[in-house]
Amino acid sequence: MFKQLNSIRYMYIRSHLYGLILNIFIMLALLLSVHVWFNPNWLHPGAILFFIASYLLVGFVMAVYAGFKSSGDMKQRMDYISTMITRLARGELSSRLYFNEDDEISGIADELNTLGEKLHQQRESLLKLADEKGELARTAHKAATIEERQRLARDLHDAVSQQLFALTMMAQAAGRVIEKKPEQAKKQLKEITQMALQAQTEMRALLLHLRPVHLSGEPLGQGIASLIEELKQKCSLDFKVQLEDVTDLSKTTEEHLFRVVQEALSNILRHANAKEVKVEMTSSSREVFLHIADDGSGFHAEDKQDNKASYGLKTMRERCEEVGGEFTIRSRVGEGTHIDLRVPKQLSIKEAEE
Repeated sequence: MFKQLNSIRYMYIRSHLYGLILNIFIMLALLLSVHVWFNPNWLHPGAILFFIASYLLVGFVMAVYAGFKSSGDMKQRMDYISTMITRLARGELSSRLYFNEDDEISGIADELNTLGEKLHQQRESLLKLADEKGELARTAHKAATIEERQRLARDLHDAVSQQLFALTMMAQAAGRVIEKKPEQAKKQLKEITQMALQAQTEMRALLLHLRPVHLSGEPLGQGIASLIEELKQKCSLDFKVQLEDVTDLSKTTEEHLFRVVQEALSNILRHANAKEVKVEMTSSSREVFLHIADDGSGFHAEDKQDNKASYGLKTMRERCEEVGGEFTIRSRVGEGTHIDLRVPKQLSIKEAEE
């Protein structure tokens, strides 16, 4: 009820009533002035009270009627504007509103029409941008897939294919001298065994890249643990694993970190000649920390990064930086390699402001 008293219609009625009260005071002042100055017989206090009461009664009825009548058109137009705003809020951006009058309310309607047109154009632009973004994403994914296939093909040719060719040649040579020079043949067979093991390691490292990019709904820690368990069954590396349950990571961040671990373990299998590998993942309220280390042959990290000779290291760094993280690598010849990543978590608006 009190809410209705604040409506436009009642505001008009109150305005007319205020005018009525003002007129009554003016009339009372005039009647009293005439009574005091001229003192006519007919203008006694009872007559003054009668005039004022009659005027108040008639004026009240007329004020209510006039306020109700004059506010009808205004209320109707404001209802149209309210309906227009509701439609725009629901996404009906093609709705338009027109009035015949040339006043402030018509100006508001014109502004709403302009707003609706701009919102409609912006929505069309966003839809177009979304389509373009989807097309770019598909193109980028296709290009990345082709690049990955080309890299795997190069690695297969440069490593496994050449090793298999060398194995064939050495096996043929051993077959020719096995009867005349058994000791030499025995030595060659040992070399063949070592080369076959190396080729097998290369294949396992390359197969890591053929695993699905997605974690199939698994948490990051569980996905890394599954990957390490698989490697334990296929190679002689000694793993020391400490994986903390990490939450508040986006799917993209989880996939990038999982790919970094894949790439790091692949490099260890192929190049490090390591016996022990350490994988640790911890977190704070705002960041995730990932540490991967081996006791292998190591290399000059500065030369590798400056000359961009290592595709794997470059890929790991790019994946880390794409999710806003920091990538650090430390290595020396004969002292193994240490890789550290620090990646921000997803923060709520309140946490980000703090």
